[in-house]
Amino acid sequence: MRNSTILGTGFYVPPRVVTNDDLAAMFDTSDEWIKERSGIRERRWVDPGTMSTDMAKIAAERALEDAGMTMDDIDMVIFGTLNPDIHFPGCACLLQSKMEMGNIPALDIRQQCSSFIYASTIADNFIKTGMYDNIMVIGSEIHSTGLEKADRGRDVTVLFGDGAGVTIMGPAASEKEGLLATCLHADGKGWDKLCVMAPYGYVEGRVTEEMIERGDLFTKMDGRTVFKNAVPRFCEAMKEVLDKAGYTIDDVALFTPHQANDRITWMVAKTLGLPKEKVVSNIGKYGNTTAATIPICIHEARGEGRLKKGDLLICASFGAGFTWGALLWKWTLD
Repeated sequence: MRNSTILGTGFYVPPRVVTNDDLAAMFDTSDEWIKERSGIRERRWVDPGTMSTDMAKIAAERALEDAGMTMDDIDMVIFGTLNPDIHFPGCACLLQSKMEMGNIPALDIRQQCSSFIYASTIADNFIKTGMYDNIMVIGSEIHSTGLEKADRGRDVTVLFGDGAGVTIMGPAASEKEGLLATCLHADGKGWDKLCVMAPYGYVEGRVTEEMIERGDLFTKMDGRTVFKNAVPRFCEAMKEVLDKAGYTIDDVALFTPHQANDRITWMVAKTLGLPKEKVVSNIGKYGNTTAATIPICIHEARGEGRLKKGDLLICASFGAGFTWGALLWKWTLD
């Protein structure tokens, strides 16, 4: 079976910059407190009326241009998001209505922070079997419309931003390059430690005044539990894909983690012995864009000259569900 690889990348973030001082004007917080807690200095939030699929369209067009392709070359779209533009149908089909895609399969996955890892693994297996050749993998998130911009919600609100990242995946020239190993895991016992409860699919009317008063429409997180689980799961997943492919952490040229929190990123790096120059962290300027973080990191690392053909790239994520996983690539782009 053939390996898959990344043929092009692109991303988009909204032009509106929201600084820590901007948040401090909304509720009880400070620039110093946010930076110490998360490493975030600013994030991007959409203007009213902007949809996740609007951002994804721009990022997708940029990825296609980077790959030297058009939508005619794409056989399938996989769209990862935790916040679809509407309850149903999924964002992949909405995006299909905004781009000249043709009648190709369009799939949504709801794996939150792990969406890019899961989506890339799904795409890899379709490409491996020869069912499809070129697959567009999308991570796009709008958090700003669902954050509680008040003292009660500040611990979560300060962390998240909006953005979209896209990769185009297709066959690698050799089984010794491209996506060498993947792993996916989940533990549903932690589902309520990071979640948005409403609207409730099993409740008549789905949203009630009581739910609104409780703040069930806003993101809730048990930060300590998430942190305690994230670091070891990151490390386990990274070791798993390295073992599968017969490499060690010393062989890794670059690590692009999901941008959950700078403290998690650097704790993982320290635990595994990865030096700072091998780690990508852009959470300071974008916040946590969940499904979009890893493809944005990959694109920026390329642009900064940190990712070169032949490099061993490792990506890993941990998020709501709980879900986690990792990807190991032998990079093929110049």
